[in-house]
Amino acid sequence: MANFQDSYLSGGNIDFIEGLYARYLEDPSSVDPSWRELFERNDGAGRPIFNRTLIEPPAPVVPGKEGKEGKGAKAAPAPAAAAVALAPQTAPTVAFEQDMKLQSRVDQVISAFRLRGHLRAKLDPLGRPRPPLEHVADVGLVDDSHFSTTELEQMVESSNVFAEARVKLKELMGRLRRTYTGSIGVEFMHMLDSERRRWLLRRMEYTENRTEFTVEEQRHILTKLSYAEGFENFLHTKFVGAKRFALDGGEALVPMMDAVLEVGGDLGLREVVIGMAHRGRLNVLTNILGKKPDQIFSEFEGPKDPKQHMGRGDVKYHMGFSSDHGTRGGQSIHLSLAFNPSHLEAVNPVVEGRVRAKQDRGGDGERTKVMPLLIHGDAAFIGQGVVAETLNLARLKGYETGGTLHLVINNQVGFTTDPSDSRSSIYSTALAQMLDVPIFHVNGDDPEACVHVARLVAEYRQTFKSDVVIDLVCYRRYGHNEGDDPSFTQPAMYDIIRKHPTVRTLYAQQLAEKGRVPADESEAIKQRCLQEFDAALSRARAESQFKEPNALEGLWKPYKGGPESGVPDVTTGVSKETLRSALAKLTEVPEGFNVHRDVERTVLKKRQSMLQTEELQWSEGESLAYATLLSEGYMVRVSGQDVERGTFSHRHAVLNDVKTGEKFVPLRQFTTGKARFDIYNSPLSEMGVLGFEYGYSLDVPDGLIIWEAQFGDFANGAQIIIDQFIAAGESKWRRLSGITLLLPHGYEGQGPEHSSARLERFLSLSAQDNIQVAYPTTPAQIFHLLRRQVLRPLRKPLVVMSPKSLLRRPEAVSKLDELTSGTFQEVIPDKVDPAGVTRLLLCSGKVYYDLVKARDERKDDSIAIVRLEQLYPFPFDELAGLVAKMPKLTELFWVQEEPRNSGAWHFMFPRLHDLAAARGQGPLKLGYIGRAEAASPATGFTQTHNLEQQLIVEEAILRGTKNGR
Repeated sequence: MANFQDSYLSGGNIDFIEGLYARYLEDPSSVDPSWRELFERNDGAGRPIFNRTLIEPPAPVVPGKEGKEGKGAKAAPAPAAAAVALAPQTAPTVAFEQDMKLQSRVDQVISAFRLRGHLRAKLDPLGRPRPPLEHVADVGLVDDSHFSTTELEQMVESSNVFAEARVKLKELMGRLRRTYTGSIGVEFMHMLDSERRRWLLRRMEYTENRTEFTVEEQRHILTKLSYAEGFENFLHTKFVGAKRFALDGGEALVPMMDAVLEVGGDLGLREVVIGMAHRGRLNVLTNILGKKPDQIFSEFEGPKDPKQHMGRGDVKYHMGFSSDHGTRGGQSIHLSLAFNPSHLEAVNPVVEGRVRAKQDRGGDGERTKVMPLLIHGDAAFIGQGVVAETLNLARLKGYETGGTLHLVINNQVGFTTDPSDSRSSIYSTALAQMLDVPIFHVNGDDPEACVHVARLVAEYRQTFKSDVVIDLVCYRRYGHNEGDDPSFTQPAMYDIIRKHPTVRTLYAQQLAEKGRVPADESEAIKQRCLQEFDAALSRARAESQFKEPNALEGLWKPYKGGPESGVPDVTTGVSKETLRSALAKLTEVPEGFNVHRDVERTVLKKRQSMLQTEELQWSEGESLAYATLLSEGYMVRVSGQDVERGTFSHRHAVLNDVKTGEKFVPLRQFTTGKARFDIYNSPLSEMGVLGFEYGYSLDVPDGLIIWEAQFGDFANGAQIIIDQFIAAGESKWRRLSGITLLLPHGYEGQGPEHSSARLERFLSLSAQDNIQVAYPTTPAQIFHLLRRQVLRPLRKPLVVMSPKSLLRRPEAVSKLDELTSGTFQEVIPDKVDPAGVTRLLLCSGKVYYDLVKARDERKDDSIAIVRLEQLYPFPFDELAGLVAKMPKLTELFWVQEEPRNSGAWHFMFPRLHDLAAARGQGPLKLGYIGRAEAASPATGFTQTHNLEQQLIVEEAILRGTKNGR
């Protein structure tokens, strides 16, 4: 038997004591006199603090040696358990002490059940024994064998396990077993919030963690299971060998999701955005979202004309869908299943971003109307870092969504990998303990337990606006996909699975045995499902139901994707009066606001001087873009690491009072209508936060949604989001996005990770007009570019190579007049006379200023330096027009700061040939000028960097005859 702690006031009993104290506050007579005496000593000073001073008895009064208080002084009353030590050991006192010792042991066991009962729960549908857990503290106490038969018959304090204050110990132990060691195991005692713990205690212990379902409710659960199983069986026989990532073994997911929607609908839930990977996805599409099985079967058949889908589209188990779901309670809930790539958990932050956008747009400040529901696999949940990144967003003000319901389909195996090889924790959900949230483990072969948990967590989420996790412990009847043989690597497990009845079969037998739903009725439900699926297949084969994903509906109707050509240019200029007024307002702070003296000098006073010179730097070009968009009613949202101030201290979009810490956001002075300006410093995360902002952009087509990397190269931490969603979303799923990426880029001798934003990666992803890649070099250009992103109807992701040293470089300035007319210039021509040009240098970014300085020092008008401000879509016609105006041109070079194997060179090389061919005026010498090939983006030594930069400029301007090095 495990050793009990001696003190009944030990920390392990704090929940018991808090519960008694709460009851005492409501009705002092409802608690035992010994506890009432103890609580009275607290004098109503808040929750009781049980410390050494409080529980020590007063010194005994020895006759003739009274204290200074005098003979009439009374000793303070002592707690009953301590007072017994002062009195002779009479029989009643001994009995009381024995009762207290028994109660102390009882309380220890209650605490153990609550804390460790999940380790004794019967969670595995396959019935395999759990690994030894004796090394886990207190797990040995999860048992009633610590008490004698006589003790089990005694009355003890129920510690709020029952509504009654005292019950027989055997009744108490029976309830604890049924609550914590049956088909449901719960981890919740780690939670710091005692209010939520007590809420869960009441709902779990008073009900013994089960629901007494009516016959109609049981029939409904059986029907849901029958459709889930029938759908998989139908596909298995009609599309033999086809991948479908079946739900077989985890069919309880379907009635669970149904229960969440029923309870959520009654508690104000009106929209759910769902993210899930492959397993069970087709089943959820048809049995929860209501996608017609005809359409799903048609996707197995494929399109009638394959040519129409060359180079685009996606596999059926990646596709999304949306519908309106009617609950049995009469509520309508809009459901959206997000499109999902094979990077299983990458969709998590995307779903969170979509939900936050819907909440912000719909004014759901309480965050109870729209909920994220994420369905994970066990191996992916514990294995992929984006899960932790997403969990960490849960309580951050810029990203909170009012709680996510996480549902883990626990196959108890990865593709071929056993849990012992894929995690270091007992549970795959251990990661969720980073949050102050409960985790429910439930046996997937007990559908009533599954539905009970689903109902409970839906109520919990709506009540506390908190994440909650369900671990649905099930199995995978077939392999990772239906063409795989799992017995190669898990022969023992699959020997059990082959003989194991389905959950629908087990539940139907159970209902028949209890006289709830007769066997013939269960069979009739099963046959009805199969008949409906058979009819759907006939319809699909008679007339193809194949449909591409819906697009450009609702909010997206005014916008378009496809090629940039045909989209009219928009004027992004703003009147000088408006710009001057905005700039003036950006210098103002509330009366009494104490600005940091350096911020006042370098930002506010600098802007005041700009009103005189009308010469702007980068920060002002960017800020005026935001201010004018906000004043025109458009939303602007910016997030990323340290974006409020800006990594390079250029933005200062949020000012902090140096004395009070109060914050002031100048740009919020410009909001009109539904416009809002949100800017959030993000956690140190790229993949999670960029995924969130991409998701946000999917539901805010009429706003400017920006993610900024601290340094451009850090975007490689979000490469999955860039590759699978941003670059390919339109091609795969017909989903448009106007997400904007600001990636600081430029070679200033700051080393490999602080130089390159990996421009080459974005250019290699560029095709079919999928994204925009820009490299602006002036404040006017960023002003027009950001405004163009919102004002024209084309919606494409925008990737901006944004500056570092150009933020304050004296040459990189713009006159206010440059912001008053026109639009973003994709190409900025040189000012030299093209008629005399013999050498044309094409470049992008900071190197332009180095080249111009060297060229102007030589006063060589035979060299033209043209800035390519938009690399993709490539402005071929405009460049070809410039080249055609240079009759003496003999040399055309691409100049870049990046190494030859990086940057834009490999993208530009074929396009330079196309420009030369289009010119038709004699041969052109084409070449590259820049750094040599390198495995690392940049040197880590400033002196070496300076030498490399000098050599680039010399080769371009002074010699210009070497075709690279």
